[in-house]
Amino acid sequence: MSEITDSLVKDLEEANAAYREGNPILSDDLYDHMIGTLKELNPNHPYLHSIEPEKIGKKEVRHPKPMLSMEKAYTHDEMRRFFDRVEKAATEIGMRNIYYTVTPKLDGIAGRDDGTVFVTRGNGTVGNDITEAFERGVVPIGGRGRGVGEIVMPSDYFETEMANEFEHPRNLVAGIINSDTLSGLAKKALEDCSVHFIPYLDLEELVLDRVDIIENIEEIYTETVLDSQYPTDGIVISVKDSGLSNFLGATSHHHRWQIAYKRKGDTAITTVNDITWQVGRTGKITPVLEVEPVKISGATIRRVTAHNAGTVMDMNIGRGAEIRIIRSGEVIPKIEEVVGYGSAASLPEKCPTCNSKLKWDNDFLMCHSNNCNAKTERTIRHWFSTLGIDYFGPATIKKIVAFGARNIFDVYSMRPGDFKKAGFGGGEIDRLWYSLIMSVKNPVEDWRLLAAFGIKGLGRGDSKKLLQHFNIEDILYLRRSDDISDIDGFGSVTGSNIIESTDNLKEIIEDMLNLDFNLIRTAHAKEEEKIESPISGKNIVFSGKMIRSRETMMSHATSLGANPQSGVSMITDFLVCGDGVGKSKISKAKRLGVKIITEKEYHDMVGGENGI
Repeated sequence: MSEITDSLVKDLEEANAAYREGNPILSDDLYDHMIGTLKELNPNHPYLHSIEPEKIGKKEVRHPKPMLSMEKAYTHDEMRRFFDRVEKAATEIGMRNIYYTVTPKLDGIAGRDDGTVFVTRGNGTVGNDITEAFERGVVPIGGRGRGVGEIVMPSDYFETEMANEFEHPRNLVAGIINSDTLSGLAKKALEDCSVHFIPYLDLEELVLDRVDIIENIEEIYTETVLDSQYPTDGIVISVKDSGLSNFLGATSHHHRWQIAYKRKGDTAITTVNDITWQVGRTGKITPVLEVEPVKISGATIRRVTAHNAGTVMDMNIGRGAEIRIIRSGEVIPKIEEVVGYGSAASLPEKCPTCNSKLKWDNDFLMCHSNNCNAKTERTIRHWFSTLGIDYFGPATIKKIVAFGARNIFDVYSMRPGDFKKAGFGGGEIDRLWYSLIMSVKNPVEDWRLLAAFGIKGLGRGDSKKLLQHFNIEDILYLRRSDDISDIDGFGSVTGSNIIESTDNLKEIIEDMLNLDFNLIRTAHAKEEEKIESPISGKNIVFSGKMIRSRETMMSHATSLGANPQSGVSMITDFLVCGDGVGKSKISKAKRLGVKIITEKEYHDMVGGENGI
C-alpha cells in the first residue's frame, strides 16, 4: 500500500509543480480524483496539508486567518447534506429563514490584497508576496485592499488573443504570477490590461433559498457560468447570514458555511479510428479524433477534440491509439491522456479545404489563404450565431458559400432567385429571405453587431466597452492606437490589432452598416451619469417568453439606467413576467416583496415597446 501511496504522491507533486509553472499536465478533474484517492489511502498524509506549494525564492507572508480550500459537491445528494448541516446549525441558534448566495467559482489563481501586500494563497497558512504583480500590470478591479479574490483573464480576451498559444487562461496567469521573467505573450496581456484581480466581494450574486437552489440547480449553474466574463470552474453556494457563518465555522481544510458545486467530468477509454482536420475562422487547423463510439454521461461519443497539431505531435496520437477522454457537463469531449499507442502521428501539409500550404504558428498549423471556403463559412457562421439569427446553420451556409458568397454582405445581397439557384426549395427560400429582412428591421444592440464582424480583439465585452466611447460608425475611422488604448481595459497592442483588423474589414463593415440596422445604441460613458428614466437605478429581472429576446430587454433597460439581474434576490425592484414564468420564481418574488409586473406594464412604464 505504501508503494502505491508514494507513487501517487510523486505524480501529484509533479503535476502541482507543472501547474505552478503554467504548464499543467493533468486536468483539474483528474487531479481532484487523485487527491480523493490519496485521502482514501492515507487521510493524514502530509501532502494533503501542503497542497499548492509556491515557487521558492519569494518572500513568504503569513495570512492573518487561513485561506482555506473549498468543500466540493458533484451530486444533489452531496448538496443536500450541506444544506442539512447548515439548517441543523440554524436550528441550534434559533434562526428560521436561511438564504444563500450563489456566485461563479472563478478559475484562476487565488490571492489576498490588504492594500499594502498582495499574497498568493500558498498552503492556506503562508503565501508568497507577489505585490510586484500590480507593478507589472495586473489590474486590481475596484482598487487595492479589497481582500481575498482571484487573479484571472477575461475569456473574450483569451479567445481572441491567447488561445493559439495556451489551452487555458489560468496557465498564462500562473506563469505571470510565479515567473521571474515574463514571456512576450505575458507582457502583451499585461500591457493590454487583461490580467485582473477580482475580489470575491465584488462578484455578482444570486440570493436564493434551499428550495430554489435544489429545484433549479442546473439552470442556476448554466446561467451563472454563462454570465461570467471570466473562466469558471463551477459555482459557489454560501450562507448569506454572517452570524450563522461564524457559528458554522470551519474545519482545518474548508469553511463549513460554503460549498462549490461542480459538474463532474466523466471519463472513458476508446480507440482512435481516424483524425479529421477542421479549418477555423482565423485559419487554425484543429484536429478532431474520430473514435470508436463510447458512452459518457448518457451520450454516445464519436468525436473528440485534440486541441491543436502540437498536441497530436507531443502525445504521438495516430490511428489505433487508445486514449482516455473526458466530458464535463455539456462540454465537447476532449482527450486527457494516451494509454496505448497506435501508428505514428501524421500531420497535414496542405489545407484540407483549399489545398494551400500550411504554416506553423506556435502549436497550431494555419491556413493563410484568403480564398478558403472553410474560413469563409466559419466567418459567416460567426455572424449569424453572434446575432442569434435562425435558419443559417452549417449546412445552409456551406451551400451559400459554394454558390459564391465570399463574405456576409454577399449573403445579405442575395435575393429569392439567388437562393433558388443555390439549391434551396420554396419553403427554405422564404425562411432565409425573411430572416435576413427581419435581422435588419428588428432591434439589435450595436455591441452585438460589432462583435459579429469578428474583429481581432473585439469580443462582446470589449465591443460594449469600446462603444461607450465611440459610435460604431466612428470606429472605422480611428487611426491612432492611442484612441483605443487610452480607454481603461485596452492596451496599445490590442488597440493596434483592432485598427488593423477593422481597416481590413472596412469595406464589408461599411456595406453592412449601410443596410441601416435598427441599432440599440450603447450609452456613452459620460451620458450614463445623466440618464433619467422611470427605471433608472432599479434592479430588474426579466423572465419568461417575451415579444423581444431577454438580452434585448436587458440591453434596453441598461440604456435607461437600470441594472438587469439574472435572478430574483432581496435587492430586486421589479420582476417583469412574460409567458411561462416558473411558480417558484413568482412565489419567491412575492415572499421578498418584489413588485411583479407584466411585459405590457413594463413597456407602459418606460414609454412603450416601440422604443426597444
